[in-house]
Amino acid sequence: MHDMSDEPQPRRPDQGWAPREPQAAAAPGDKKGTRPPRTGWRRYLPTWRTVLAAALVTAALVVGGFFLGYHLVQIPAANALATQQANVYLYADGSVIARDGDVNRENVTLGQISEDAQHAILAAEDRDFYTESAVDPEAMIRAAWNTATGKGKQSGSTITQQYVKNYYLRQEQTVTRKVKEFFIAIKLDRNQSKDEILEGYLNTSFFGRGAYGIQAAAHAYYDMDASELDAGRAAYLASLLNAPSQYDVITHPENRQAVENRWNYVLDGMVDEGWISEGERAGMKFPTPKETTHSTGMSGQRGYIVDVVKQYLTENDIVDEDTLDTGGYRITTTLHKDKQDAFVDAVNDRLMDRLDQENRKVDTYVRAGGASIDPGTGKVVAMYNGIDYVKQYTPNATRRDFQTGSSFKPFVLTAAVENRSRTQDGRRITPTTLYDGTSERPVQGWPGARYAPENEDHRDYGDITVREATDKSVNAVYAQMAVDVGPDEVRRTAIDLGLSEDTPSLDDAGPSIALGVATASVLDMAEAYATLANHGEHSGAVLVEKITRGGENVELPERRTRQAVSRQAADTTTAVLRGVVENGTATAAQTAGRPAAGKTGTAEEDTAAWFAGYTPDLATVVAVMGQDPVTAGHKSLYGAMGLPRVNGGGAPAEIWGQYTREALEGRPVRAFDLRVQPGAWESQPPPSDSTDSPSSSDRPTDRDSGTPDDEDTGSSTPDDTDEPAPETPGDGRDDSGTTGTTTGGGDGTTDDGTETGGGGTGSSDSNGDGDDRTGPAGLTGALTQHTRRDE
Repeated sequence: MHDMSDEPQPRRPDQGWAPREPQAAAAPGDKKGTRPPRTGWRRYLPTWRTVLAAALVTAALVVGGFFLGYHLVQIPAANALATQQANVYLYADGSVIARDGDVNRENVTLGQISEDAQHAILAAEDRDFYTESAVDPEAMIRAAWNTATGKGKQSGSTITQQYVKNYYLRQEQTVTRKVKEFFIAIKLDRNQSKDEILEGYLNTSFFGRGAYGIQAAAHAYYDMDASELDAGRAAYLASLLNAPSQYDVITHPENRQAVENRWNYVLDGMVDEGWISEGERAGMKFPTPKETTHSTGMSGQRGYIVDVVKQYLTENDIVDEDTLDTGGYRITTTLHKDKQDAFVDAVNDRLMDRLDQENRKVDTYVRAGGASIDPGTGKVVAMYNGIDYVKQYTPNATRRDFQTGSSFKPFVLTAAVENRSRTQDGRRITPTTLYDGTSERPVQGWPGARYAPENEDHRDYGDITVREATDKSVNAVYAQMAVDVGPDEVRRTAIDLGLSEDTPSLDDAGPSIALGVATASVLDMAEAYATLANHGEHSGAVLVEKITRGGENVELPERRTRQAVSRQAADTTTAVLRGVVENGTATAAQTAGRPAAGKTGTAEEDTAAWFAGYTPDLATVVAVMGQDPVTAGHKSLYGAMGLPRVNGGGAPAEIWGQYTREALEGRPVRAFDLRVQPGAWESQPPPSDSTDSPSSSDRPTDRDSGTPDDEDTGSSTPDDTDEPAPETPGDGRDDSGTTGTTTGGGDGTTDDGTETGGGGTGSSDSNGDGDDRTGPAGLTGALTQHTRRDE
């Protein structure tokens, strides 16, 4: 029985809806307890779960980013600067003439770079290049630490990365560029060999002095090819990569100690890697670079040579202009540096140094051009084009706008012998053929307009031999001879010898063709005279010996020789032209000190004076020209150098003599070996009355006469016995074939005179050297003077 009470009874904890009391914390040993909350600084540290999660996310992002970057970043095309190269023009001996293009770079293969140079670059920039990956994070960290601690500025990039920067990217220091560099380097390392990458790096690195690539650098600092670099020089070039401008000890001598420290660092690295021995290293001295190397710009003769060679390459379909402009060609010319220098010296000594441009306005008009050819090969061994390409940029050796004057006359004689031509009255044309040398004598047998050219100083010679007429440059004789031979035959012979078919005023010149109205270039004339020197065998002027690109040879046209004219025709002309040098208008050429043949010439109004001559070893043509430096119009040279006039026997022959003597110095003196036409020195009767002579179309020629002269057996004429047999006694001439009278007008001061008949105008040769000054004539009756400007 339970006790009953009016007091409320307490509920038990597990009964009813009353809330629970909070439970006490578990005892320390109670396993069912929870981790107490963090307090203090520990609550700011991430838990291991957070760290793990973050690491996994970061790794995923890095891996994903890497694959995304590797996928998105492609190897781009090379940047414009990296592909630009210069064309290198070389003398025949391999020395550099010039480099053209905006960037001084010449790419070479790894095999064209010395091993010392390769090892020096590796020692300076990346010693583990061949064993490491394309990128080296450890090297980046190490370089940054060394730089920060004062151990010297070092690149954290591998050679592969540097090559990527040089060849594919720009030089700016940005995160974007570095990221691209990273991925491209990895891809490039998979696509190219280490050798290919090293070769590219060596061709794209900048070494200072405007030189890109180790080949250009080798020339800029030591004037040699990269293949010739030894360890000492290579180590200096490798040092330059660290600071190209500051480490040039010539321009910054104050930095020499720092440079030598870097140089020693590179050499020590080469020893450490076993690329050079301790003994080699111990004996090395710092190789100070040259203060001045040969200029490779366009000043002086260099720019002219580049222009002329470019024209030669394009005209001969060797390399077209657009392809040549891309650069990278190594062009070895036929020019000889010693002869080139001798030509410049001769022009300066005999012409330029005599000018007084401040006090004589006419001296400002003076220009000079010259070309020299080896007759046996056709190779152009020297050219003179002007005082300086950057001042006068028209090449005077190749321009075709000045008359050749009497230097053209030998082609008439050659054509006469070659075609076995006869005079109007049927006499065979030989060096002893007599012509009427009366000044202003009308040419006979020409169906065109009347043509009566004047002789020098209006001199009348009467009956005169062809040889005398050549010595004295008698216009009346040669105009008649041109008609006797036929102007078309003369033109064909001139072209066969070497003149261009496109020579202005060569067509339709009529009798005036003999007086040199054609405006051939100096180089054209040198080629033609070289053919005469080579016994009529024509090789064509050659300017390029070899051309390569990227180490590969570019095919050159096959050299072909042909017998342009018979040996008798060429040698007979040579025998006659010897007299011009010995006792004619070109005695100044005797200073060459060798047997020589040649011809002087003067253009209309003394706008140009020529001497074209040759020895058995060298054919050279020199022209002095008059041109207004402002209008570019042709100007007379009366009074130049303080002389009454400039003629072919003056400065041109003097230049020729000095140049030829120096160019052939040390070579044995050779005599001419001549085979002249049969009966060349036999005396002939005087011309008959022209009114009774047969017409040109009716007169017999050697080709159909059946005389022994048709035999192609020339008489041998050694150099020391080429004097003709005495003329017929009583004709007023001595044994040498010269008249007993002297040439008048030695001071060359006689005024000009002209005689016009029909459509032709004769123009006198009034300069003291006996040259003619060709005037307007022929079929057109007049020459049109054109004002020309430098192009």
